[in-house]
Amino acid sequence: MTYSDIPLAQTVVALCKAKGIQHIVISPGSRNAPLTIGFTENNFFKTYSIVDERSAAFFALGMAQQLQQPTAVVCTSGSALLNYYPAIAEAFYSDIPLVILSADRPPYRIDIGDGQTIRQDHVFERHILYSVNLKQDVRGDDQKVLNEGKNLPKLDKYINPTQLQKSIQGYNEDELNKAINTAFEEKGPVHINIPFEEPLYGMTDTQFVTPQVKQPEKSYERLSDESLQAYADIWNKAKKKMILVGVNPPNALEQQFLDIIAEDESVVVFTETTSNLHHHRFFPNIDKIIAPLEKIKDGVDYFKDLQPEILLTFGGMVVSKKIKAFLRKYQPEHHWHIDSKKAYDTFYCLKKHFKTTPNLFFELFFKLMKPQKSEYLQYWLKIKAKRSSAHKEYVTQIPYSDLKVYERILKNIPEQYQLHLSNSSTIRYAQLFQLNETLEVYCNRGTSGIDGSTSTAVGASVVSKKPVVFVTGDLSFFYDSNALWNTYLKSNFKIILINNGGGGIFRILPGHKDSKNFDKYFETIHKLNAKGICETHNIKYMVVDSEKDLTVALSGFYDDTSRPSLLEIFTPRTINDEILLNYFSFLGKNQ
Repeated sequence: MTYSDIPLAQTVVALCKAKGIQHIVISPGSRNAPLTIGFTENNFFKTYSIVDERSAAFFALGMAQQLQQPTAVVCTSGSALLNYYPAIAEAFYSDIPLVILSADRPPYRIDIGDGQTIRQDHVFERHILYSVNLKQDVRGDDQKVLNEGKNLPKLDKYINPTQLQKSIQGYNEDELNKAINTAFEEKGPVHINIPFEEPLYGMTDTQFVTPQVKQPEKSYERLSDESLQAYADIWNKAKKKMILVGVNPPNALEQQFLDIIAEDESVVVFTETTSNLHHHRFFPNIDKIIAPLEKIKDGVDYFKDLQPEILLTFGGMVVSKKIKAFLRKYQPEHHWHIDSKKAYDTFYCLKKHFKTTPNLFFELFFKLMKPQKSEYLQYWLKIKAKRSSAHKEYVTQIPYSDLKVYERILKNIPEQYQLHLSNSSTIRYAQLFQLNETLEVYCNRGTSGIDGSTSTAVGASVVSKKPVVFVTGDLSFFYDSNALWNTYLKSNFKIILINNGGGGIFRILPGHKDSKNFDKYFETIHKLNAKGICETHNIKYMVVDSEKDLTVALSGFYDDTSRPSLLEIFTPRTINDEILLNYFSFLGKNQ
């Protein structure tokens, strides 16, 4: 086996291996050569070469999302590192473990006018769980470093460079252990900045460092019957309780708990497309319930009828703006959140954070829970049935449009697929439809940006045991088209691109539509298509622009192929907003 001859590089690689970080995404560069040598020459690691650092970080995020353990990204010094920031922010808010390994110049080379030198230490300070600037190795003839002394312990404490190097090695091992353990335990991004002095490409067949491996310490809140009893008493007295579930990995909550919750007449459970929880008594299409509601109709105050006494939440970010607006105005008396790490006061009324996992919480809480007789669940199940009936009626009668296209493509995804959704219009349209319960659904809802949706889906597909279909809008797709610039696209990776010629969601939002400024600066009208991109990356390309052609195309789209496939669906640009707005009005008539 071949190693870098730089002790710091050997230490980083050895600790990544010892802690089981197997997937390493590398972007080409010179300063990171010692790390590249160490990772690529060791058969334990699975290494990937992604040129575009922004895409590389989201690619790694997609893998970490699936593996539920850290992946690492490695880049050279300078502006390369800054391109990781969008994915780091997404990982920070989505609780996805990423280990950022950035090579750097020695400290004395910063701010002297050299190229590709920026202030890399703590550059992600506001969106990182742990950040460390490692110390540069001392070499026998390295008098420049010894004389400069920057970023090194004070020299007067040491007799010779050997003792100094021993101290540096100890510091680096401690900090590496802390950083990597944080990524594992707190589920998020960490940044390790690594200074290397030239020469960078030296190799040896000897591993001359054996870093100490320190294990992380788990810290969950220790719940007990006694600590939960007061909350159970409040719960047991309430007649109207709402459980709202945000982003949740598949199979995260045990089925026995789902069944118990569903049988409680005083509990309404709202889930989202990204919740990955299913039960026929749950409410998976929040906006179909909330959006058409009128405050008072025929003497009935629907908002007050829906307002819960207790709101219990778990999972990540919530997509639905309607439920957030409703709960902020009609606040519950009690809002409790379950999460082992954090609790956002999304509805401005958070009273309790149970710092544990949902499974551990419910295992204890259900022993204390007494189901209440209530009309709360049945009342809203009847409204849900009316909404579902009206939904089917409306979608059947509308012309070819975005809403019609989403109805067709979401209904036709085969069982046991993994579905990735881009942000903006795509995830919001998907929220309106009942999806096949065998699908696993993902979307980057940490920051809700469009910038890395495709790269995340590609990365996820590399390690997923299931075939992946990625549904995206046109702006998201073209923005992140470098996601396809790699050699890791699998033949069962499918892309469905809905191209309505611009940012159609802005036509739904308040604003002056059909003006010159709106078309150019908000909707960003374009005439792009994906054919050339598919030819460049050897992706099978299909295109449709009518309902009839779409039906034919979908009938064979998921057939086995020897290469990945993309189906581009052109929809009319100017009618989609009216059809969607009329959709909610139509549902409201069936209140």
